[in-house]
Amino acid sequence: MANQVATDHQLCQRLIGGDKRAYELLFERFYPELCAYANQWVELEDAENVVQDIMLWLWQNHQELHIETSLRTYLFAATKNRCLTLINRGQMRQRIMSSLHKVMEEQFEAPDFYILGDLVTKLEEALDELPESYREAFVQHRFNNKSYKDLATEMGVSQKTIEYRISQAIRLLRVSLKDYLPLLILLFGDPSTWD
Repeated sequence: MANQVATDHQLCQRLIGGDKRAYELLFERFYPELCAYANQWVELEDAENVVQDIMLWLWQNHQELHIETSLRTYLFAATKNRCLTLINRGQMRQRIMSSLHKVMEEQFEAPDFYILGDLVTKLEEALDELPESYREAFVQHRFNNKSYKDLATEMGVSQKTIEYRISQAIRLLRVSLKDYLPLLILLFGDPSTWD
């Protein structure tokens, strides 16, 4: 096992130096295993997409790589996190669609569900544009009802950091979704109360 870890480490060092063959070897070594691992959480097609994105990111950012754990640990953690994000995004989309559908039926005699789909798409795009730490804190708090305290514990940061991330996410979402604020207010209430 120590020999395998050393080999992964050596390939990682070569990758950081821009060695494309080292990248190819790492891809061949980890891709099937990571896909099988990701498939525990998401469908195979999604699992493959997640792993391809991670491996592409690995190559695109090879010069700035700074991995404090083993490469194996890093890749498996990244795969798990992306799968959980994908799951949360799907659950979030369902919650948004359900909430919007209900609000629009209550507010309008003949709701325009094209607008509903457009709003959900815009909200997802706006969330995707947020820095990952802001998005994760906002989504977990707003859509999964996690408290600042629980999030701080889970993420290993202070509650003040969580408060800051959520407030920054709200500020950025207000700008990105300014054309949709009337509908968002119907759904979520005043954006100033989103935290």
